[in-house]
Amino acid sequence: MDFNVKKLASDAGVFFSRAMQFTEEKLGQAEKTELDAHFENLLARADSTKNWTEKILRQTEVLLQPNPSARVEEFLYEKLDRKVPSRVTNGELLAQYMTEAANDFGPGTPYGKTLIKVGETQRRLGAAERDFIHSASINFLTPLRNFLEGDWRTISKERRILQNRRLDLDACKARLKKAKAAEAKAAAEHELRLTQTEFDRQAEVTRLLLEGISSTHVNHLRCLHEFVESQTNYYAQCYQYMLDLQKQLGSSKGEIFSGTFVGNAESTSPPPAATSPPAVAAATLPAVPTIPVVPTIGGVPNTVAESVLNPNEVKPPASGTRKARVLYDYEAADSTELALLADEMITVYSLPGMDPDWLIGERGNQKGKVPVTYLELLS
Repeated sequence: MDFNVKKLASDAGVFFSRAMQFTEEKLGQAEKTELDAHFENLLARADSTKNWTEKILRQTEVLLQPNPSARVEEFLYEKLDRKVPSRVTNGELLAQYMTEAANDFGPGTPYGKTLIKVGETQRRLGAAERDFIHSASINFLTPLRNFLEGDWRTISKERRILQNRRLDLDACKARLKKAKAAEAKAAAEHELRLTQTEFDRQAEVTRLLLEGISSTHVNHLRCLHEFVESQTNYYAQCYQYMLDLQKQLGSSKGEIFSGTFVGNAESTSPPPAATSPPAVAAATLPAVPTIPVVPTIGGVPNTVAESVLNPNEVKPPASGTRKARVLYDYEAADSTELALLADEMITVYSLPGMDPDWLIGERGNQKGKVPVTYLELLS
């Protein structure tokens, strides 16, 4: 017990001496042993690495998991050394709701069929997101976290020891200056030599750890490349999934609207031709339409004209047709549509009452309906 009390008193005395030395240095009342410029640069580089690694780590966690409550939950599981439970992604949850809605509305209806197709794509997007998060966590977040919780803690510990050794060294220098008697000077010089040796040894240890920051940068660079590769694969998958979905919806949309138009044509009797003269119909059109419109056929309502009119029999307007570049390949659903190839140029215009998502496209002697979403209008 006496030994512990003496050790506690000794440690308190050392702590008080270091605190006094540190305070006097801050007030300019005591000399301070300066580290060389290279060592100071290593310290500054290490501090910068630590600060930016923390910021990059936190923001990447936000990118992968925007929900703060979920991040806190994952943090707690990690600290408790327990496996984080699997969590349904937003895309997978949306897919579940769309599938349930399709079953409720009727999977055989146009709306139900589309909900099922979109829901399946959302499920695939959610699965791709899950794989990306898992890959990024292992290949990018884990190395950053290991540096902060491992290497950096070791560096910080050795730096604190070096700081204490420096304070002890400066305190010995101050005692040597104050010593008057020969015995006191000899004792102070001996203590100074021992303290200087300990300081130099600790400085070398700390220097080696700080120089290891370069290896840390190399490791983080490799991890960054892996993160970019994972992100590239993820977005490429998402793009391909949405492109496939767009093609499916484009084909099914043509079938849906084609069936709707035929039904309208069978149930609607066109009025006499005299009730809708061509001159009157033409006078009601805008002076400068965005997409050129072919004049209405006399006696046929606009919505019916689109359904019963063969695009091959339509003559384009004399002026004002627009050029369009095809963005994606498109396979015609029936003879009224025009098949498209990516990057080709076609001429487009609209029919009165035509669905705004469709245009009449011309390529040489070929004509047919084309979906607007597959085109880039140029002029």
